[in-house]
Amino acid sequence: MKALLLIDLQRDFCAMGALEVPDGDAVIPIANELIKNYDLVVATQDWHPANHGSFAANHPWRKPGQVIDLHGLSQVLWPIHCVQDTFGATFHPHLDTEGIHHIVQKGTNPEIDSYSGFFDNGHRQATGMDAYLKEKGVDEVHIMGLATDYCVKFTALDAVELGYKTVLLVEGCRGVNLQEGDVEKAIKEMEEKGILIKTIQNYA
Repeated sequence: MKALLLIDLQRDFCAMGALEVPDGDAVIPIANELIKNYDLVVATQDWHPANHGSFAANHPWRKPGQVIDLHGLSQVLWPIHCVQDTFGATFHPHLDTEGIHHIVQKGTNPEIDSYSGFFDNGHRQATGMDAYLKEKGVDEVHIMGLATDYCVKFTALDAVELGYKTVLLVEGCRGVNLQEGDVEKAIKEMEEKGILIKTIQNYA
């Protein structure tokens, strides 16, 4: 069975959001069209406590984009975003949330970030995504969302590692590109790990 995974289609990652992904809004109509083609649609949602360690504001003299050691893991510092129960953490207002069957919230532990929809960044704790998909008999996942070079990439890498046939729907993704070329590097890394890079027209 195939499932569509929608990664972090939240206000804070779209236009005027706290951590705006360039052209992020463009993926919302794509998501709405794709939702119609799948019997199972799962959405991830960044869901940070206000004291999250990935927020630059929680580290004196630090700025977004800097990299620190956070409890033994390399951590990019971000602007405050997707704080639990805030406006910015809600899904994009034009997203067809009626077509979503299950939501996985991630990044809830203030001590460790969680780019992937399956695990935190240290693989110390699972989000429940894998168990849910296995329960539903899913063996193939098609992934789109925000952002290509972070949450999309790490979700896809974990999916293929867990044994799912994994497809990246490239038109449905946009990247942060903190460093020029990050998106291209992310796509290449995914491809090298056995993730199929497909256009929507050929694979949805």
